[in-house]
Amino acid sequence: MTRPIVLLHGWGLSAAVWTPLRARLDPATPIHAPDLPGHGNAAPAGTTLASWAEALLPAIPDGSIVVGWSLGAQLALYLAVHAAAKIDRLVLIGASPRFVQADDWPAALPTATLDEFRHHFDLDPAATQRRFVALQSLGDAARREVSATLGAALTPADAAHHTALANGLRLLAESDLRTLASRVPQPVRLLHGSEDKLMPVAAAEWLADALPQGRLSVFRQTGHAPFVSRPADCATLIESFAQENFR
Repeated sequence: MTRPIVLLHGWGLSAAVWTPLRARLDPATPIHAPDLPGHGNAAPAGTTLASWAEALLPAIPDGSIVVGWSLGAQLALYLAVHAAAKIDRLVLIGASPRFVQADDWPAALPTATLDEFRHHFDLDPAATQRRFVALQSLGDAARREVSATLGAALTPADAAHHTALANGLRLLAESDLRTLASRVPQPVRLLHGSEDKLMPVAAAEWLADALPQGRLSVFRQTGHAPFVSRPADCATLIESFAQENFR
């Protein structure tokens, strides 16, 4: 039986960002790519990670492989524990359980950096989104292509989306899912760029160790969005992972 694949994108984008990966996946595989709450065409869904995750549940068929990227990876981790019966396995791309640094968590952005992002988003949201896209493409051998693809998939920071986007930045600033990692019952495949400037590879290495069934693949000369710059490689790894027998 072909397991359905659910794709959860990151902050400020829309499901359109998955276009390069979807073109490489087997067309016979059922693909579901919902917009995150308040992104793209999706309605807002409260102010907590839990409320966002709950809003995504109708888009996740039972027995799915959930592929989460960045903020989408944090939502996938949350769902893996709190809606475990629906999810067969996880693929986490550019993932970290905590987006900002703490005394016991150096593998992240400095808190002041994200605070500055949030402040500038309130003042000039479009410029802040462009800066965020540039940061995600840093260090990638296909930097120009990544920037163009991410830029084309942005959710506009207009009046209809601004509140939800600002809330998404707050979730990135406040969420700490480290205590969930050891409770994830599903097999997990982590895909990460060696040059990721948003979520350092050390965060993915920590997750690979903390998850009961975690395994990490690192793409060299790749930034925060390997599914954009290396879509064929990501598709191959996702599909081989889907066929593995973990029973």
